Amino acid sequence: MTPVIFWIRRDLRLSDHPGLTAVAAMGRPVIPVFIHDEVVETHGAAPKWRLGLGFAHFATELEKIGSRLILRRGTALDVLQDLIAETGAGAVHWSRGYDPAAIARDTAVKSGLKSDGIEAVSHTGHILFEPWTVETKTGGFYRVFTPLWKAVRDLPVADALPKVTSLQTPDTWPASDNLDDWAMGAAMRRGAAIVGKHVRVGEEKAQARLTEFTQDIIADYKETRDILSADGTSRLSEPLTYGEISPRQCWHAGWQAFHQGKKGAETFLKELVWREFAYHLAYHTPHITTGNWRPEWDNFPWSMDDDAALRWKQGRTGLPLVDAAMREMYVTGMMHNRGRMIVASYLTKHMMTHWKIGLDWFEDCLIDWDPASNAMGWQWTAGSGPDASPYFRIFNPETQAEKFDGDRIYRATYLAEIYANHAQSAEDFFDAIPKSWNLSATDDYPQPLVPLSAGRERALEAYQNRG
Repeated sequence: MTPVIFWIRRDLRLSDHPGLTAVAAMGRPVIPVFIHDEVVETHGAAPKWRLGLGFAHFATELEKIGSRLILRRGTALDVLQDLIAETGAGAVHWSRGYDPAAIARDTAVKSGLKSDGIEAVSHTGHILFEPWTVETKTGGFYRVFTPLWKAVRDLPVADALPKVTSLQTPDTWPASDNLDDWAMGAAMRRGAAIVGKHVRVGEEKAQARLTEFTQDIIADYKETRDILSADGTSRLSEPLTYGEISPRQCWHAGWQAFHQGKKGAETFLKELVWREFAYHLAYHTPHITTGNWRPEWDNFPWSMDDDAALRWKQGRTGLPLVDAAMREMYVTGMMHNRGRMIVASYLTKHMMTHWKIGLDWFEDCLIDWDPASNAMGWQWTAGSGPDASPYFRIFNPETQAEKFDGDRIYRATYLAEIYANHAQSAEDFFDAIPKSWNLSATDDYPQPLVPLSAGRERALEAYQNRG
């Protein structure tokens, strides 16, 4: 009856939680712990702030079932060893991570605990299919999305587990840090008040959104998901990032909608597998998160972090759709998926700026930042990643605007300088940005940073001659 430590990371829910369900069933005292560890320390401003909000909320959910959340800060193995000494715990359980940083940390923890004679058990984590269980016919991993989708589409996925409603408590709780003392939102500065209007924290809100999406939106998802001003996407990337909903719950809800004849459901299911593909590659080719997935791109003449890149970050490229999308991220902490492709294409192709500049900026600004999806998305767009036609796809922001924001609603939502009828969110941008940028809604809107036609021609020439 020695206590079990359950190390909580990006799995902030009580329902369909394999690890928490397993330790609850053991009948032993359970000590839930969150560690502000060496991986959390590296997070950008918005992800770290949102993670803090998630844990504050989850702590209250644990209290509702008679448990509590213990907070500690430090290197994961050191903290766990200290807690084991304090509590007499005989085991540590956690949900697996699949990105390189998480794997490195967890491998060190498991090795260290086992050396101490402590049981160390990892459980299925935040994906549908463990990367080592899905193989090509020749026994390798998948490098292209469509064959992966065909391989997993009809694979069985276990039913979602019921909600954990109680945890055995220890006789004495170990001391806990105060979450506020960590100041996880410090780097957000004044932007937290603006982005805070748009966050949806917790399992209950995630489940409500899944229900709303599958009942009212998914039927037209294939068409509406690209309309920038429409409520046409699932908006589940935020809760999926923090495990406030499980991919298994989303998968089964998507299939239910499919069998109900809702035609957009299969497209949604493919998007879930696209997320799986990102983790499949992050696991099998971990260099995708730090360097070119295709090594032949290592000598490509990218521009680096310069004044032009700053204008891109500020949403001042002179291309209204690009700038609106960049400002959406600063105001809401999110960016429409169509917008992400457009701004990434403009940075890496028209501006020929290194994709890592964009990758790092998204990591700092997105509340739904995901290490695998972010890396694959940027490399897919830049041409250095897993794509059958890596450099021919160059998004034209003007034609994209005509097609996906023909009524200009999206641009007027975020651009105060050129739309007299702009929304309040366009003003909010100037209240969220660093004061050092010295920008105002009354500024003149800039001319295009890189003309579209010239930028496209330059990019195609460079890409074709990159060898």
